Amino acid sequence: MNNSLWNTLNDLKKHKWVDLTHKFGPDTPRFASFDPAKFETLFTYKDGFFVKQYTFAGQYGTHLDPPVHFAEGGRYLDELGLKELVLPLVNIDLSEKVNKNNDYVMTVDDILEWEKKYGKIPEGSFVAFRSDWSKRWPDQDKFLNLDKGGNEHYPGWSLEALKFLYETRKISANGHETFDTDAPIKQQKTGFQGEYYVLKEDHYQIEVMANLDKVPPTGSIIFSIVPKVEKAPGFPVRSFAIIP
Repeated sequence: MNNSLWNTLNDLKKHKWVDLTHKFGPDTPRFASFDPAKFETLFTYKDGFFVKQYTFAGQYGTHLDPPVHFAEGGRYLDELGLKELVLPLVNIDLSEKVNKNNDYVMTVDDILEWEKKYGKIPEGSFVAFRSDWSKRWPDQDKFLNLDKGGNEHYPGWSLEALKFLYETRKISANGHETFDTDAPIKQQKTGFQGEYYVLKEDHYQIEVMANLDKVPPTGSIIFSIVPKVEKAPGFPVRSFAIIP
């Protein structure tokens, strides 16, 4: 029997698939305010089966932030539609600028410069900020990048860049390799304004992404598979890309 969907799947499997997700455990990097994850064995094969119990904050490892994470009354993770979790993937590489300045903040000019090379960002896409920060995984100290005063230093999005992407280019979601949407250097003055903006506008984001250096600037598809946890304001996600 000829099944066009199965044929499409066979065609997709001929392409390269890239895992955009970090493996995490009790000793991997985490947001500074969170306790380390706990993985405890409840049953072993001597009991007849092998089971572990996992304790960790919802925003642990590579994870998805639904609107309610910052926006009171916003949608929970289990309320996101399936089609929202499969999107065209745009990958903006600012890794060289971040390497020169760990506090680098993406600007509208960065986006326009990217578009000069690769074309207008499509409506409904997922835009990822490639900084290569994920290459610091799994070192907590390198990921937080603290100075002598205990202040964190890593890149982020400007509010203006996010507004341009969502309001002018009409994208659907965004993601990055760091713990936060907002660079810590900006948080000191304006808090989490970028993340608040994204989530209060009923969008979601993926944080602590991996392997964006293996994804081309345009043409890929991102899938974000996450458990349907009831009333969850965030949870670890398995994101991956299919590369053209």
